[in-house]
Amino acid sequence: MGRFKNVLAALALAGSIGLAGCSTTATSAATRADLSTDSSQALNKLIRENPAAASISQQARGVLIFPSIVKAGLGLGGAYGEGVLRRGGTTVDYYNSFTGSWGLQAGAQSYGYVVFLMNENAINYLAQSDGWEIGVGPTVVVVNKGVAENLSSSTLQDDAYAFIFDQKGLMAGVSIEGTKVTRIETR
Repeated sequence: MGRFKNVLAALALAGSIGLAGCSTTATSAATRADLSTDSSQALNKLIRENPAAASISQQARGVLIFPSIVKAGLGLGGAYGEGVLRRGGTTVDYYNSFTGSWGLQAGAQSYGYVVFLMNENAINYLAQSDGWEIGVGPTVVVVNKGVAENLSSSTLQDDAYAFIFDQKGLMAGVSIEGTKVTRIETR
């Protein structure tokens, strides 16, 4: 049922890209707890299965974790999910991730992504901006298999490193370029 609600949310976002990209919502205590648990499980799985992520995680100052993003489109498309910012192993804030797209596309897909924030400048930018547009601001490197082979603790020079994982569905290509990450107001 949760995935169905996420698909509906992504389709609704696809129809209202301009408005949905600017809004934030409050989350309930139960949802926050579930989101923290899901995020911890996703991060642990990524670190267990990906040596490059495990290495980078040791040096990261903060970690943005989006355990489930749902992407859907038919001409117009959208992707949406909620996640957490963790520092020192503790959830310190909640965020949503929104991507709007248009063009030759049809289908639906789910995936997760983690962004390792490597310095205080990246964390401060996230905290002080009115939503972080990935691709604007701190440098984010999307780590794929080829990039991962060339990473070592001495070559980590960028502000943030992103890993996309658990791709499922019938839509070609996943990118976080053009994604806006916005703090969710909690009460």
